[in-house]
Amino acid sequence: MSHFDTLETRSADERTAQQIEALKSQLALAASAPGTCRITDVEITDLSDLVKLPVLRKSDLSAWQTENPPFGGIHTSNVAHVFQSPGPIYEPGGVTHDWWRMGRFLHATGIGADDIVHNCFGYHLTPAGMIFESGARAVGAKVLPAGTGQTELQVTAARDIGTTAYAGTPDYLKIILDKADEMGVSLKISKAAVGGGALFPSLRQDYADRGITCRQSYATADLGNIAYESAALEGMIVDEMVIVELLTPGTGKPVEPGEVGEVVVTTLNPDYPLIRFATGDLSAVLPGQSPCGRTNMRIKGWMGRADQTTKIKGMFVRPEQVAALVDRHDEIARARVVATREGEMDRMTVRIESTGGDAATYASSVADVLKLKGVIEIVEPGALPRDGLVIEDQRKYD
Repeated sequence: MSHFDTLETRSADERTAQQIEALKSQLALAASAPGTCRITDVEITDLSDLVKLPVLRKSDLSAWQTENPPFGGIHTSNVAHVFQSPGPIYEPGGVTHDWWRMGRFLHATGIGADDIVHNCFGYHLTPAGMIFESGARAVGAKVLPAGTGQTELQVTAARDIGTTAYAGTPDYLKIILDKADEMGVSLKISKAAVGGGALFPSLRQDYADRGITCRQSYATADLGNIAYESAALEGMIVDEMVIVELLTPGTGKPVEPGEVGEVVVTTLNPDYPLIRFATGDLSAVLPGQSPCGRTNMRIKGWMGRADQTTKIKGMFVRPEQVAALVDRHDEIARARVVATREGEMDRMTVRIESTGGDAATYASSVADVLKLKGVIEIVEPGALPRDGLVIEDQRKYD
């Protein structure tokens, strides 16, 4: 498959030299803005010099935004949209170019000017829908801004306009395909660009059996595309416009080669320079070069969370949200969110230690606080393990 641009096949020396120059420009922009006064006059002669700078965490960004809304005083330019993610944290977005660099991933998935993308990422408040729409625009594809819900209407629209590609969470495509089977409708979707959740091997195989090529990206609302799969299906290739470090969780120090560490990203988008932004995700470097010909560093993909924050059904659930749920009801002593799989779908169970209370009332609070629906399990006081966990991920990723 041809490459998106010449950046993907640069030599290591060429990439490093160009990234150092871009990093110097980003640091100058960051230092000029009030919210990033932590960026001091650091001499950068090598990418390893990033360790001289502090790590920026979501909690820091949230505090900055409270003091200096909406973006915490960080340098921004060419902003067309303001998005909100859980926290809340606010992110800028632009339309003057492929702001989140998703075009590179869609191209690697084989999506181009002849495709109509059935975009099932959300367009309300959060940026995922626009992130993928921007990528589709970069490769010349048309977009059906579908979102989620109203599955019968989605199947009808996909049939009527002939959508050929899907963008969304890994498991929602199966819902659409199963509904199409139920309706006796044949769809033309042959490519799927997925993210926002784990792509399990069994689900990828199910799509392959239907003739659908499925590839996944690793992206966040703050940073955009970080890494993506190619046809080689060997790990995930780091995007050309970010610098990725793998750090020992809770520190600013790199892990040893091959070890699992927290993914910390510096973006080279001059419209919104985030320097050493901690994702909270764990991964490891995959040695060697991709057989597809792309020469950038590869990571093994998502390998869990550096903290207990967990992505369920494409949404992050954070320990502080579980605490807010407990605080909402006087009779709740403890609560524990358990993530499992039911078939090819994520399942969330909320186990609640309570001396009383009503499951329906708790379900309403869970939907309000966690922004997801879950199964409520009321247990006796003392029944939950005292192991410090408030979010337990029982899903298997191998």
